[in-house]
Amino acid sequence: MFGAGGRAGRRVVAEARSRGHQVTAVVRDPHPNPDPAGADVRSGDVTSADSVAALAAGHDVAISVAARLDIGSAEFYTAAAHALVDGLGRAGVRRLLALGIGTMLETAPGVRVLDAPEFPAEAREFSLGHVAELELLRGAGEGLDWVMFAPPPIVLDETAERTGRYRIGGTSVLAADAFSYADLAVALVDEAERPRHSRELVAVG
Repeated sequence: MFGAGGRAGRRVVAEARSRGHQVTAVVRDPHPNPDPAGADVRSGDVTSADSVAALAAGHDVAISVAARLDIGSAEFYTAAAHALVDGLGRAGVRRLLALGIGTMLETAPGVRVLDAPEFPAEAREFSLGHVAELELLRGAGEGLDWVMFAPPPIVLDETAERTGRYRIGGTSVLAADAFSYADLAVALVDEAERPRHSRELVAVG
């Protein structure tokens, strides 16, 4: 589980642990991240293929919800995609679930949220980092079975309780007034347990 110390990552770890899964929670710095829900907390770098390979060895599924705001979005997400493809291949892990961003989704056929004329330039630049990551995953060999989930292009609720309910499917925005990190975690762990999608971008909301 890469990015385990963030808002999405902490909830994915807790959801997986609540179902009895063994989880390696990978964070950049383990010191400010107390043992989350009984997971094995490890220090690692999702942009390093060597780090990914070492940490992923022996696991069935890798989940990446990692993010960095101190470096460029395209730089981070492309480096992470390269490292995950290479490192997971070396580790023998064939399944990857990655978290995208809702602005990648379409409002009409071929028209993404980030393509709107009024879309802020700074937000567009950040979104294009995720787009670059997606394109690199699409170019990965058949040895990696990946899925990228994109929640609605809204601010996700950090405090809402888990309901266990969500909708999923397609590359179009799923209309939503609210969606929680807790239910995003449910969707990711459900997909890890019972794969329904392969090598595609999928909306969740």
